[in-house]
Formats: sequence, structure tokens, C-alpha cells
Amino acid sequence: MQGLFVWFFKALRRVVMLCSNKVEVILCRMIFYGQNVQHKSFNTIGLPYVSVAFGGKCTIGAEFNMNNKLSGNPIGRPQHCVLFIDKHAKLSIGNNVGISQTAIVCHVSITIGNDVKIGGGVCIYDTDFHSLDPMIRKDPKLDLQNKIKKPVVIKDNAFIGAHSTILKGVTIGENSIVGACSVVTKDIPDNQIWAGNPARMIKDLDSQKAFNIVEA
Repeated sequence: MQGLFVWFFKALRRVVMLCSNKVEVILCRMIFYGQNVQHKSFNTIGLPYVSVAFGGKCTIGAEFNMNNKLSGNPIGRPQHCVLFIDKHAKLSIGNNVGISQTAIVCHVSITIGNDVKIGGGVCIYDTDFHSLDPMIRKDPKLDLQNKIKKPVVIKDNAFIGAHSTILKGVTIGENSIVGACSVVTKDIPDNQIWAGNPARMIKDLDSQKAFNIVEA
């Protein structure tokens, strides 16, 4: 009897999730249009928080996938994805990119290449948000004017592990991997694994082997 109930419960939950997903895709498309996000094909579980300021630009390539809630990626620290693009800033996301409960905050420029996977709870910032000078921070207007902003670039096939933070001015190379819970403060070359706080090089990847895995 219990086995029958378990089967029924799982089947019912599956139907509810499929129906919810169709509605969420429609609502997300409305959010994208309302925020002037240039996008192609996508799928979403849950709804993201999207804010594109006047003068900002957000473009998203084909086969974009988002997880915005616990059921989409139950690994802890659930939150909605955040796409925040400030005035005159530009966020560009390539084809076949997957993000999960990710916060992308763009004040100048963030570029994400093709086939990039970004794990649960990752944060990507191209700004310090505040001045490093304590006297300037006392004046909100001056603080805003003196925050440091530098572009972030994540190249094709990169994989960012869960709960990592990518800070301003960083470039992550092709095929490279960032270990979970890392804080990336400087450039990562192609075909390397980095991890830690601050992140450091762990080892080189076999570039041909990594390429063969990606092609497969």
C-alpha cells in the first residue's frame, strides 16, 4: 500500500512540476521583455530577479538554462538567480550556458562565453560596490562615484563550482575549473583547476583531454 502511495505521490509531483515549469517559462519571458533582455531559447525552473537600468544592455544566447529554486538544484543555500545590470553596463551570456541560484551583478561589463556551467550560489561581481577609503564611504554620493569597476570575462567551457565568488577584473580561461566555495581575485589561464580563498592554481588540465570531453 505504501509503495502505491509513493508511486502516486512522485507521479503527482512530476505533473505539478511540469505544469509549473511551463507557466514559469511564460512568466520569465515576460520579465525578459519587460527588462529589455535580448534572448533566444531558454528554460527556467522558478523565476529570476532581473533588473536592467536604462542604458544597460543584457544579451543571452540560445539554450540558456536557469535554476531559481530548491527543486531545481537541491544543494543548499537556495535563492533566485539575479541578473542586475547598471546604467551603461553590459552583460553578455553565450550559448548553452547554465546557471543555478547565481547572482550576476554588472556595473561595467561581464562577458560569459559558450558552454559555461555556473554552479549553485555562485556570485559574479565586476565592482567593489563601495570605495576602499573609509572617509569616502561616509558620503554615499562620493562612495558611489569612487567604487572601482573592472570587466569580468568567463571564457568558453569554463566550470564555476558551487558557492564561489568571482570578483572584479578577473578573466577565467577556456576549459578552466573553479573549485567549490572559491574566491577568485585574479586571472585564471586556460585549462587549469583553481580553488581556495583566495583561489590558487591546483593543477593543469590536459587541454586535449578536456577538449575531447567537451566534444563528447
